[in-house]
Amino acid sequence: QVQLVESGGGLVQAGGSLRLSCAASGRTFSSYTMGWFRQVPGKEREFVAAISWGSGRTDYTGSVKGRFTISRDNAKNTVYLQMVSLEPEDTAVYYCAADLRGILGDYRGMDYWGKGTLVTVSS
Repeated sequence: QVQLVESGGGLVQAGGSLRLSCAASGRTFSSYTMGWFRQVPGKEREFVAAISWGSGRTDYTGSVKGRFTISRDNAKNTVYLQMVSLEPEDTAVYYCAADLRGILGDYRGMDYWGKGTLVTVSS
């Protein structure tokens, strides 16, 4: 059974940094795409960043380019989202997700989701 467990959320001031972690278990993830998404209450969940576990290629939504970095640690089966220069608009619940198709660019069919971790950025 696949499990994705996020951690690392918290309260930070604007301009600060956080690193989110997503510990994955239950399968071999070498052919997966792993993604980070976020959701604000009352709004749709939105794509933030993704990484192809095998190739290491990455993809980002425009608003986080240059501020967020997605990476993975194969030995630990963990995906990270390093966030710097955080803005109040980044406040959301952040979710980790996995896609068996292993592609970048289409995130409508993620197969597994974590329960999320809350990031709050104060102004």
